[in-house]
Amino acid sequence: MSSSKEEAGAVPAAAKSSWGPFLKSIASFNGDLASLTAPPFILSPTSLTEYSGYWAEHPEIFVAPGQEKDPQKRALLVLKWFLTTLKQQYSSRSEKLGSEKKPLNPFLGELFLGKWKDPTGEIGETQLISEQVSHHPPVTAYAILNEKHGVKLEGYNGQKASFSRGTISVRQVGHAKYHLKEFDEDYLITLPSLHIEGIVYASPYVELNRSSTIHSSTGYVAQIDYSGKGWVTGKKNTFSATLKKEGSKDILYAIDGQWSDDFTIKEGKTKKELETYSAKTTEITPLYIAPIEEQDPLESRRAWAKVQESINTGDLETTGTEKSKIENEQRELRKKEKEEGREWERRYFTRVMDDPVFTRLSESPGLAAEEGKTDGIWVFDEKKFSQVAKANAGGEATNAAA
Repeated sequence: MSSSKEEAGAVPAAAKSSWGPFLKSIASFNGDLASLTAPPFILSPTSLTEYSGYWAEHPEIFVAPGQEKDPQKRALLVLKWFLTTLKQQYSSRSEKLGSEKKPLNPFLGELFLGKWKDPTGEIGETQLISEQVSHHPPVTAYAILNEKHGVKLEGYNGQKASFSRGTISVRQVGHAKYHLKEFDEDYLITLPSLHIEGIVYASPYVELNRSSTIHSSTGYVAQIDYSGKGWVTGKKNTFSATLKKEGSKDILYAIDGQWSDDFTIKEGKTKKELETYSAKTTEITPLYIAPIEEQDPLESRRAWAKVQESINTGDLETTGTEKSKIENEQRELRKKEKEEGREWERRYFTRVMDDPVFTRLSESPGLAAEEGKTDGIWVFDEKKFSQVAKANAGGEATNAAA
């Protein structure tokens, strides 16, 4: 365990005097912490819309279930893929930045688009679409597509945060759906709760707690239990997971270890070790993002460019000024929409009354969509996606002819 002196090093020296007042503001804040404006010194230069990319930074693992003919092994591969995403989603930022930072709160309609390219041709191109579909409450929707293997992930999530006894607790609201076209197979994935430790020492980091589940249309159920830093092992980010057939007590596969380090997959009955995965040594595939000058004005890195630059250079005053400009512009847009009696049109996602896949797979475990907390149930709109793709292709053709 690092000392408080070492942990405090995660906050810039110029901002250390502001950390105490910031803690007091959190402790006295009444409501959802997600709506609390964070001071510039604790801001990350990354928008929350970019977090959707963490789902597929290992494209070869993401598409692997689409190549497996056996349904039980497919369910295991989906579970393995989900576990491999946790390090990137919940600990990669603190490793890079020295501590967990508050991401930039996306504005309504903000986009983050990218591709994982495959020079070998074996995996094929994997495409990311992330869009902020609600600002109050903040909700990000995403879709990740690999046409070659017929794999699609889509989902949406928001957060409800509270502060108690030096820890920020975050309950994630929403879900993800993983679809395999060849087998017409669906998986419903619930999201883990988390808490942010190290607040008192100015060195925040994420720890997962409680559990998450994966329910498949073929009747397999995975449960992942997060135990954090165990008293016995003394290791952080620990978990245990099982895969069973729905209604059966027999464990088909068991997985345990650390989601930020190594974990081992074993057969349920024989306890035979099948594979050990190392999250630390497995390299990620970089996401290709268009140069800023070629991006849509609503894309994250173009819209937040000045804010991100000032955060990276430690210019806290400019950070606050540029951030306020964007926020004020958004308020004026919402005001105008309200006066005109219209709503912002989402580019890639649509709010629906009912999602048949979610309804079918959520019935047995008794899960609720909680649409009141996410401004609705959001689904990836294939028609909108095709229209945008055609429009973009037409624009490229026009530019080429010119």
